Amino acid sequence: MPSPCIGVCALDMHQHCSGCLRHIDEIAGWPSMSATQRSHILHKVLPLREQLRQSLRGPLADHARLLQALHPLDHVPQGDGWNRSELDDLLPSGPLVEAAVLAGIVPRADGAQVILTRRTETLRQHGGQVGFPGGRTEPDDRDAVAAALRESQEEIALPADQVQALGYLDPFVTITGYRVTPVVAVVDPDFVPVAQPSEVAEVFEVPLDYLMAPENLRQVEINHRGRVRHVLEYAWPGQRIWGATAAILYNLRRRLEQLP
Repeated sequence: MPSPCIGVCALDMHQHCSGCLRHIDEIAGWPSMSATQRSHILHKVLPLREQLRQSLRGPLADHARLLQALHPLDHVPQGDGWNRSELDDLLPSGPLVEAAVLAGIVPRADGAQVILTRRTETLRQHGGQVGFPGGRTEPDDRDAVAAALRESQEEIALPADQVQALGYLDPFVTITGYRVTPVVAVVDPDFVPVAQPSEVAEVFEVPLDYLMAPENLRQVEINHRGRVRHVLEYAWPGQRIWGATAAILYNLRRRLEQLP
């Protein structure tokens, strides 16, 4: 089975071939791969990446810019979180709890969509709120990607073979004491979510273009422990996308805007 590119692959800034979309590790390892491994890349991995490239049509996020905006998978972002200073006097005592969420982008014919969930009302924390699939990192999780994939499988029945991690956003600290690492990934458009009713009440999609448009994000005041705080919010019809979820999406937008 031949290599997808004829001649030498041209690598972009994120170490992907701009022609065949293979990562540098896939290019380097191609001669030693089995026929099964090559077939998987050719018939499963690369078509999904191409679907993502075709679906990214917004003014900010074409395929190359999206990859450049993310921390690469082999460079997990460090630090306490880009918003830590805002919460120093509000966080619970003790170390932050590691967590990960999956910011899944679904390539659709009419443009890329972001998968979000609305949590079950009866949950002790964040009941009824909109968020990404994800949760606490467990000792058996190899890294944030493994934690995000495991939680996504548990919450919305997302199989590992229907998702490909692309990179990380900056860690975010929640007021409940979690340090959340967002994993951005592309999700097979054939995926059919099945909500785990004890955790997820609803799974829905929102256009990435809408979420990246500055005019759709507003700042609102809330009262927390007798103190006024400012949080971000999207006014998506029928859903309130706010707090940590809105801030993570804002972080993606800012990283895209800061690219040359």
